Amino acid sequence: MKLQLIDLVIFIVITFGNVLFGASFFWKNKTSDQFTHGGGKIPAWVVGMSIFATFVSSISFLALPGKAYVSNWNALVFSFAIPIATIMAVKFFVPLYRGLGSISAYNYLEVRFGSWARIYASVCYILTQLMRTGAILLLLALPLNVLFGWDVKTIIIVTGVAVTLYSMLGGIQAVIWTDAIQGIILIVGALVSAAVLTFSMPEGPSQVFEIAAANNKFSLGSFGASLADSTFWVVLIYGLFINLQNYGIDQNFVQRYMTTSTEQKAKSSALFGSLLYLPVSLVFFYIGTALFAYYTARPELLPAELKLPGAGDKVFPHFIVYGLPKGITGLLIASIFAAGMSTVATSLNSTATIIYSDYYKKYFNREASEKSSMKILYISSLIFGTLGTIIALLLVGVESVLDAWWSLASIFSGGMLGLFLLAFLSKKVRNIDAAIGVVIGALVIAWMSLSPLYFTEGNLLAFRSPFHSNLTIVFGTLVIFLIGFISTKLFSAKK
Repeated sequence: MKLQLIDLVIFIVITFGNVLFGASFFWKNKTSDQFTHGGGKIPAWVVGMSIFATFVSSISFLALPGKAYVSNWNALVFSFAIPIATIMAVKFFVPLYRGLGSISAYNYLEVRFGSWARIYASVCYILTQLMRTGAILLLLALPLNVLFGWDVKTIIIVTGVAVTLYSMLGGIQAVIWTDAIQGIILIVGALVSAAVLTFSMPEGPSQVFEIAAANNKFSLGSFGASLADSTFWVVLIYGLFINLQNYGIDQNFVQRYMTTSTEQKAKSSALFGSLLYLPVSLVFFYIGTALFAYYTARPELLPAELKLPGAGDKVFPHFIVYGLPKGITGLLIASIFAAGMSTVATSLNSTATIIYSDYYKKYFNREASEKSSMKILYISSLIFGTLGTIIALLLVGVESVLDAWWSLASIFSGGMLGLFLLAFLSKKVRNIDAAIGVVIGALVIAWMSLSPLYFTEGNLLAFRSPFHSNLTIVFGTLVIFLIGFISTKLFSAKK
């Protein structure tokens, strides 16, 4: 193991410095408005960096280079859809949420369809964020276990406590400001990795492009019409729907639209944060391609176990430990950890906000004092941080549960997006029409998500979805919208 003391010191200083900085916002965080949207006074560029950091997780930092290493740049097409989704969010959704004045992304669904729609969406969101928190905490612990030899469960507990602490004490201001710092660290770490790889080639930087081009590593995928393969068009459409969901209805993002002083600043932050992901994701894919070129030119530097199929995601961590100069390794580990902490902190704060706005103030205490409001926000943050940590501990070593959960998570998210688009795009849809659409759409999404896991042999193969998994949210969302719309037309015509 090549890790030096300086790497460990840099990692600890950056990580715990972020935690202490986030906790320091406790003294500026005395009201529910400050906890949930910073009093609407956070600078637009900071909010934009937070939106970027929220979008990028530690999974992205490792998985995108891993994807480019083993295949090509087909997955980069996902990022091409971001500008389209962002423009739609800035034009339609930001003014909508700012006009409603509610910190909850799901208040609009109640305005259109009644309480059931808001409860359905918020419960789906809370469940998704809980499992997301658990999964990220687990995925944060695994590389630290490999790099430092620390116990996985101990890492999960310490990380969970640290993130919960500064999220609970500092509120959205702590989350956004630490997001901004963590986003900057992440970008610096990625750029340094790309530069070191490029200038470490035996025959100079141009060798990266020669080897990559010879192996078709810059391909964006097939431009064919197949719906069963990961073509350019399948990834592009998938990216459009996922990013529309993220920037249009995800509480993590919607809450940030409310933290600036004006609507124009909210739009600017959304544009800045989302469009920044495009060049940074390009750097991630370049790192993966450069890793392929580097270890093709110097195969003796890559252990045999990392040359086996399925080991692509482990190549970048190996390079971080053995291929980077002293000190830079610590920076990169801190970058990966920062990305994960940002994601977890965001989930905890947004979930606490939903509990406060969608349940406590609505059903238990409409005239809640600031003291009782802050108490609920603190308790909610603590409870969900604890639950997320427990889930991470339960998931240790159980990869199949993770796979099954992400399939279920797509059912929830697809239903939410379809319901929201139905509310926003068709003003005549009634409660019953929306409910019918959600039920049928959720069944379609469940079939597409789960049939590849269960219909695997014999006659059951006939019931297996023939479509690529990326199209699950696309078909599910369209079914919810079309069924709700058709139901409206049919019942209206009969009436």
